[in-house]
Amino acid sequence: MKDLIFALNAVLPIILMIVIGYFLKRINLLTEDTAKKLNTLVFKVFLPIMLFLNVYKIQNFSEIDFTFVFYAIGITVLLFLIGIPVMHVLFKDNRQRSVMLQGIFRANYALVGIPLAESLFGAEGSIMASLLSAFIVPVFNILAVICLTIYSAGDKKPSFSGVIKGIAKNPLIQGIFCGLVALGLRAIFVKFNIDFRLSEVTPIYKTLQNLSSVATPLSLLVLGARFELSAIPHLKKHIIIGTVNRVVIVPIVGISLAILLNRFSGAQFASFVACFCTPIAVSSVPMSQEMGADADLMGQLVVWSTVFSAFSIFIASFVLKALGIF
Repeated sequence: MKDLIFALNAVLPIILMIVIGYFLKRINLLTEDTAKKLNTLVFKVFLPIMLFLNVYKIQNFSEIDFTFVFYAIGITVLLFLIGIPVMHVLFKDNRQRSVMLQGIFRANYALVGIPLAESLFGAEGSIMASLLSAFIVPVFNILAVICLTIYSAGDKKPSFSGVIKGIAKNPLIQGIFCGLVALGLRAIFVKFNIDFRLSEVTPIYKTLQNLSSVATPLSLLVLGARFELSAIPHLKKHIIIGTVNRVVIVPIVGISLAILLNRFSGAQFASFVACFCTPIAVSSVPMSQEMGADADLMGQLVVWSTVFSAFSIFIASFVLKALGIF
């Protein structure tokens, strides 16, 4: 029961923010048109800044176990590759294929995953999850751009240069890239004993923090405002398949294989739970809207995977504790 309460505490704040957004729409304080415009603002301004700061706040790469990183990336890419033919068989609409495929591999790592890892394994879990975020979050976004670019091409065969341009122009990728550049400059400053840090330029850094703090709550409010209960019967098949993929199949694959390998620490397993058991990323909704995919379907998948992820987090935590890993 304690583990279930813990899992519910991890996702209930997200669900409540979505409910508030839905309520604001019902009382006409947040209209559909306004929600779409805010989605664009979140995607192009607030989320890139949040990702930039998440990367910049990473303290040390020198002690990272790259086997652990390669495992998380490898499973994510494997799920992406397996998902492509499966989505082609199950769905005919390219706009829905790109959404359903994202639902398999794209976790809500930044919002739910890192705090979850800290709750599971303390400060060590938080450090490990933060280190992994510098690698896995770019992978999530690059794969998302690839699938959205491929499926948005319709009957035309997508070009390699088109995919690369799509990745380069993506605001989330740009935010992560700028964070890595800033991180590299900080390392150079440390090496040459230059006493300058971005965090010490208080007006700029505080402004970036304020803008970053807007990303998550605004994303959730907008998601709630765009959520339609009337769409559930029409999208029932998609919702069931997408939710089962994210909260049942992906955790089984990601956690079970890691257990069989028997070479990862408890803190690393906390990061795997954060990567494979958390719901679909909220940022996938504004990205899907901006790149011409079915944003309404993506919103449904984010909401329902969030609701049921409490159980996948609970089961994974229970099993890992029973095995003595936690």
